[in-house]
Amino acid sequence: MLNKRSTRAILLALGVTMVAALPAFADEVVVTAAENKSAIDTVWVLLAAFLVFFMQAGFALVETGFTRAKNSVNIIMKNTMDFACGSIAFFVIGYGLMFGADAAGLIGTDGFLLSTGNTAGFEGYWQYAFWLFQCVFAATAATIVSGAMAERTKFSSYLVYSIIISAVLYPISGHWIWGGGWLSEAGFIDFAGSTVVHSVGGWAALAGAMILGPRIGKYAKDGTSKVIAGHNIPLASLGVFILWFGWFGFNAGSTVAGTDLSIAVIAVTTNLAAAAGAITAMITVWLKFGKPDLSMTLNGALGGLVGITAGCANVSPMSAIIIGAIAGVLVVFAVEFIDKKLHIDDPVGAVSVHGVCGAWGTLAVGLFAQESFGGVSGLFFGGGMTQFLTQVKGVAAIFVWAFFGGLIIFKLIKAVIGLRVSREEEIKGLDIEEHGMEAYSGFQIFTTEE
Repeated sequence: MLNKRSTRAILLALGVTMVAALPAFADEVVVTAAENKSAIDTVWVLLAAFLVFFMQAGFALVETGFTRAKNSVNIIMKNTMDFACGSIAFFVIGYGLMFGADAAGLIGTDGFLLSTGNTAGFEGYWQYAFWLFQCVFAATAATIVSGAMAERTKFSSYLVYSIIISAVLYPISGHWIWGGGWLSEAGFIDFAGSTVVHSVGGWAALAGAMILGPRIGKYAKDGTSKVIAGHNIPLASLGVFILWFGWFGFNAGSTVAGTDLSIAVIAVTTNLAAAAGAITAMITVWLKFGKPDLSMTLNGALGGLVGITAGCANVSPMSAIIIGAIAGVLVVFAVEFIDKKLHIDDPVGAVSVHGVCGAWGTLAVGLFAQESFGGVSGLFFGGGMTQFLTQVKGVAAIFVWAFFGGLIIFKLIKAVIGLRVSREEEIKGLDIEEHGMEAYSGFQIFTTEE
């Protein structure tokens, strides 16, 4: 056995050896400040991308709940294929058009198939994280369209236009604003996509709903609009909460930097606008129709979220409440106007929530932006009309691109393969006719009369 003196000698020798080895060990694990920042930013962007991906579940539930049970499988199938087909389309073509080297301020010209990516160290991996973040945004723009065209669109036709939107329509206008294009050069501000994502989807949805026509039974012969109730409002409510949750990744993630502490302010403005939108939509519909309608309140929350997305990094929390509150009121009047005055059948209110509120939120940047938040001041904070007029120009340009581009796409699809299912298929339901299955197989609702 070792005596105490021998044990102390051995421990001392081990200690000296470990201390001597520390410099060599330290050389192996030292990470520079730049590498540490890059790692944190990459993890943050991936986390935000995962949150935005989860929004696909929210859209699926909202659209399913706001439509009839006989079309539930079709709705979820379309949302699934939005992301599946959209991911491949954005990888092959869309990302390059959006973020490739600029050509005349209009399109990107490289980066197709993510060809400019590499895996050389910390910075090399960054582009893969950024691509995934942008991919889930592209899928969101395409998904918006499905809600406005729900319950009467051919599935095969839907696949075609979903791919075109993800590959061409969304990326080109996205290049103008986020890829170094002409609107970016003009100073247009859309931090997280009120216009880039939501208005593009909303205006394309408007074009599709117009060409497709209303659902059977939606309008009487005298033009009176009839309510076609959704089959599962709790499901739609869960979808809205998922979207609200995912929106923190949508907006705060758009810093693409976890080391940018403005993510805290962005999260706050995002939440306050959503809350204000829900409240004012509830009050508006309550005063207008005598009841605090849940479906309109849910759309008010979404309208507030869409409205704040452009300026979430450029406005104060108080301004965010005002922007969201106005968006909540706009949703109620826009839904009624589009339905009862224009006779455009939008089952989930996608055009109102994403198109109208997206435009409002983008214009609001020119009014409420404050230099202390995003470096630019809008009209109400001493910045004059310059920024507001730039915002107007951008909103108008994207409307023309997305709406008329959508019209061309849908008219071509209608002419070549058809856009709408037959009357018989629509009446029976797209689940059985298009997919050969039911969402609620064997489930029946019985009513009794007393």
